[in-house]
Amino acid sequence: MQTYLTDIVRTFNNQKTLADAAFAQVGDEDFFRLIDPDANSIAVIVQHLAGNLRSRFTDFLTSDGEKPTRNRDSEFESPAVARAALLDAWNDAWRVTLDTVRALEPADLERTVYIRSEAFAVLEALNRSATHVAYHVWQIVLLAKHFAGPRWTSLSIPKGKSAEHKVGGFKRGIIAGRTPLP
Repeated sequence: MQTYLTDIVRTFNNQKTLADAAFAQVGDEDFFRLIDPDANSIAVIVQHLAGNLRSRFTDFLTSDGEKPTRNRDSEFESPAVARAALLDAWNDAWRVTLDTVRALEPADLERTVYIRSEAFAVLEALNRSATHVAYHVWQIVLLAKHFAGPRWTSLSIPKGKSAEHKVGGFKRGIIAGRTPLP
């Protein structure tokens, strides 16, 4: 079970790294841009994930993951704050999340936590959260890649470069197992 805890921390770290690297490739205009009136901007997705992670992982083992102070619907409204403030909230939510997950012990994985009064084993709640994060991170990556166009720097193996990366996994990619961004 310690292997699982190590891996889930790595999974969360990898997802944050991907998102950070993606939105670092777009300017403020694209960060807030909608591809259509009903779409979410990168900024809205960042705002939503920050709210979700903060709610889920604050007092993770002792209180419902849907905090009464959270207003989920407002997370999908155009942010009324600058990019820097959104990124501060994003980084703070990730700090809470990663500190909480790193503090878990193998025995905690069988404990029960609640999300909207529904019971989950900690292991289930972590997998649910990791899946939710991955879903939104790939939305961020897709939007950032679209907006960056030819300026985009691949976050993994670029097209046509697979042969250069056959041995030892990703040499240059963002997700290199345990390798942080350069």
